[in-house]
Amino acid sequence: MIENNFAITGTFIAYLIMMLAIGVYAYKRTSSSSDYFLGGRTLGPWPAALSAGASDMSGWLLLGLPGYAYAAGLESLWLAGGLLVGTWLNWLICAKRLRTYSMTTDDSLTLPEFLSRRFNDKSKLIQTISALFILLFFLFYTSSGLVAGGKLFETVFGLDYKVAVVIGTLCVVSYTLFGGFLAVAWTDLVQGLLMSAALMIVPIAAMQGGFGQLSSELVAINPELMTLWTGMDGKPLSAIAIISLVAWGLGYFGQPHILARFQASRTNKDLTTARRIAVAWTALSMFGAVLVGLVGLLYVTGSMPGETIDGEKVFMLLVNAIFHPVVAGILLAAILAAIMSTADSQLLVSSSALSEDLYKQLVKKDATSKEIVNVGRFAVVALSVIALLLAMNPDSSVLGLVSYAWAGFGAAFGPAIVLSLYWKGMNRNGALAGIIVGGVTIVVWKQLTGGLFDVYEIVPGIIFATIAIIVVSKLTGKPEDKVLKQHEEFERNLVEFE
Repeated sequence: MIENNFAITGTFIAYLIMMLAIGVYAYKRTSSSSDYFLGGRTLGPWPAALSAGASDMSGWLLLGLPGYAYAAGLESLWLAGGLLVGTWLNWLICAKRLRTYSMTTDDSLTLPEFLSRRFNDKSKLIQTISALFILLFFLFYTSSGLVAGGKLFETVFGLDYKVAVVIGTLCVVSYTLFGGFLAVAWTDLVQGLLMSAALMIVPIAAMQGGFGQLSSELVAINPELMTLWTGMDGKPLSAIAIISLVAWGLGYFGQPHILARFQASRTNKDLTTARRIAVAWTALSMFGAVLVGLVGLLYVTGSMPGETIDGEKVFMLLVNAIFHPVVAGILLAAILAAIMSTADSQLLVSSSALSEDLYKQLVKKDATSKEIVNVGRFAVVALSVIALLLAMNPDSSVLGLVSYAWAGFGAAFGPAIVLSLYWKGMNRNGALAGIIVGGVTIVVWKQLTGGLFDVYEIVPGIIFATIAIIVVSKLTGKPEDKVLKQHEEFERNLVEFE
């Protein structure tokens, strides 16, 4: 437990009040389902970029990635590098096309709705199955955020882990419930800036003699810490290990909570500026996160020799050791920011899947916009309770939970989204096959171990899903005339919107 005092507690309370105030303000500007789920497509480049980045990185950026760097040294750069390249490619390949195509398809609000309308799926199977996969994988993803919140409140305030998880959940649900997408996007802007600042300030303040001394001291502890090509045991990293780490970057193309930021952007032109901001933010944040883990290793070795700590708590320990309680409270609030910025986005996308893609399509097709928003708010609460139950295990790993959900979305939706934006020969059957094959591969591969099965499940998931889309589309004939005409309209809009 971190030595607690009124300064740290006061900082946390002030931070939460500020987030709630943003939620209340956004509530007053939320009147329709388009407002609640996409903010009326009014995001400028800064909110779009930092909201995408903050909702992407979550608590794992300040807990999971530093914990991995703490355990593995520079090996963690393979993971960070893969994510940085994936961020850039996602903005470059998907952003403008997805925004334009989602508007062309009768202003689609959700990812399942877009895929259904893109291929004129009258059966609504694409929309239904996509929504079910979103609900499944987001329960694990949201749970990872609640686990991170539990570790934060447990370490800072000395609370029982389960009590801490409940408090963290209430913090996130409170403003997401009322403000919807605008509350999430605006709070993400604040949270993203706070996260990146904390990740640069903490390791720089902790280093005594700069990067050169840090490197030599880490080599003295274990020379394998400072090499990219060997593990902590001195053995060369296998091709499977390196591919598995870099392959995290492939997951970006299928993350609904990130792709929603592209759809919500004000203009296509803004997305170019947003891409530059997002890539710069990601590079700084991940470099800082790896540095926190490395510096934390020195701190534990020097100040707590022989002690075994949870590597995912190293950021918190450094903050408490180095900074005045007022500053420490602000920096620790960055962890809460990271957790809230992702969990709120995940809850919102999950609630849109339940209300727009399941309730409206299967239960009540003539539901009013206000009714959909209310169902969405109910879904936020219901899904939070289920995620809370999954997060009650104090031994859960933030990075472990994230990796499963990240792979699930990347494989189920990534190939389907990218090919739908570029290949006019893709049809409804191909899309459905890709989504099912990608999602099922992740679930099955996760249960297998040994040899080739040790590769991160996102790799076979994306390969098999892509093959399924191409083969099934080729075998079942060209798309309907309506779908082909819609694609031509999209290509015209792409030029016009630019």
